[in-house]
Amino acid sequence: MPAYHLHTFSNMTNQRMTDLTKLALEMTSGISSEDRFSRMLSIVRDLFHCEASALLELQEHKFVPLSIDGLAPDVLGRQFSLQEHPRLEAIARAGDIVRFPTDSELPDPYDGLIPSIEGELKVHACVGLPLIANERLIGALTIDGFSPDQFDGFSDDDLRTVSAIASASLNNALLMEKLENQAVSFSPLEENQPTQKTATSNTQMIGQSVAMQELKKEIEVVANTEMTALILGETGTGKELVAGTIHNQSPRAENPMVYLNCAALPENVAESELFGHVKGAFTGAISNRKGKFELADNSTLFLDEVGELTLALQSKLLRVLQYGDLQRVGDDNHLKVNTRIVAATNRDLKVEVTEGRFRADLYHRLSVFPIHVPPLRDRGEDVVLLAGFFIEKCRSKLGLRHLSLSASCHRHLLDYNWPGNVRELEHAIHRAAILARSQPVDEYVMILPEHFNLQSVRSAPDNRPALPIPATSFSGVTNLKEATDSFQRKVINQTLTENNNNWSATAKQLGINAGNLHRLAKRLGIK
Repeated sequence: MPAYHLHTFSNMTNQRMTDLTKLALEMTSGISSEDRFSRMLSIVRDLFHCEASALLELQEHKFVPLSIDGLAPDVLGRQFSLQEHPRLEAIARAGDIVRFPTDSELPDPYDGLIPSIEGELKVHACVGLPLIANERLIGALTIDGFSPDQFDGFSDDDLRTVSAIASASLNNALLMEKLENQAVSFSPLEENQPTQKTATSNTQMIGQSVAMQELKKEIEVVANTEMTALILGETGTGKELVAGTIHNQSPRAENPMVYLNCAALPENVAESELFGHVKGAFTGAISNRKGKFELADNSTLFLDEVGELTLALQSKLLRVLQYGDLQRVGDDNHLKVNTRIVAATNRDLKVEVTEGRFRADLYHRLSVFPIHVPPLRDRGEDVVLLAGFFIEKCRSKLGLRHLSLSASCHRHLLDYNWPGNVRELEHAIHRAAILARSQPVDEYVMILPEHFNLQSVRSAPDNRPALPIPATSFSGVTNLKEATDSFQRKVINQTLTENNNNWSATAKQLGINAGNLHRLAKRLGIK
């Protein structure tokens, strides 16, 4: 911690000193970044008695939430463009703490996103702490309260001290992540080469579920190799995004990935699309033309829907994979290419091979490293995070000042089976946002369950009982938050008992991330 912040402790009450000391110690404890950030916000909330706080990382002119406290769950999936959120832009440009006046005309990005208050927040206190490391902005810590004078009792130096501790924690976490990435990509044969390339696109995989964590680990393992990868998964799960992530984390990332949809290839031009042709090779070939393999030389060729290729094309594709050379249509010369193949299909290629529709030798060539992309119904709370991501995109496209998802929508989205997966979710959110906007409302547009047309309800897996819903009495409960907490507490306790106090099994049955369950249980007083 910088020396000029240390004198502020003498100006604080003993309680504040205790809280800040606890904050500093928590930030150095040997736990994951996710848990460290969650604990930090919990302490910040206790210290400032605020209604909401968020830790944000700066990523390419956007603030991306790493952890939230007191905000709607879908906020974790949102990405706040500085250009579209003037308060966050002010924090990014300030270089010091920012206390927004009560009557500030700058819209608050969290209005309508604090579960205890729906709709407009006319008066509240808002403080922004830019997080700076090595004279470079790396993120921000935001603190919100409903009382206009809520943070008046804290001096600027108090806030700077918290900012310094949060900056150090975030910077350490980012450095550790960088070192871990380098460890994964390190090759003893290439010690003098860069170990990790910078991503060349803005693709980002949203999700914190166990299934997504496993998928990201598989991508890290295969990305820095030259192995052919076969991406398997249902329609709409995001196979193209996985392919892009593999390429962006590979040594070939400095060159653009080349895309080819095999299902969209007409038979008469498919060979030319893949391998190119020379002038006069066929009617309409008025000049030499490179195929996708040549265009992807020293880069990655993504063959989407590879299971749709004809057997004749499969044979020619196999030769290129085996020998690394190809012939343009109408040319007798052989060309050498250094192209990495990443393929994807929603078909079961083992069945296709058995039934004679796909070559067994090509299947074995493509499936050197198979990667299964989980369907959305197996990703638990990721549905809410993805909803937040798409809602922020819709808000920007529709020119809305505020667009939020009602609390009742969360369970509505989680209960649906999503046969169309992430693609269906994106379309559903877009349609619901348009319907919500069409109704006579003020600037605070809220998506409600009736704006969705989701009929299918998720069913429990065959080997797992349906989620138990305990009989619940809400006598003595004074507000919705108390009722919700009481219900969650009873569901968790009952499920925990059924699983012999096994937290992992309980999390799996409840369909949420184990880390999120532990934090929820702590907040509810179960742990």
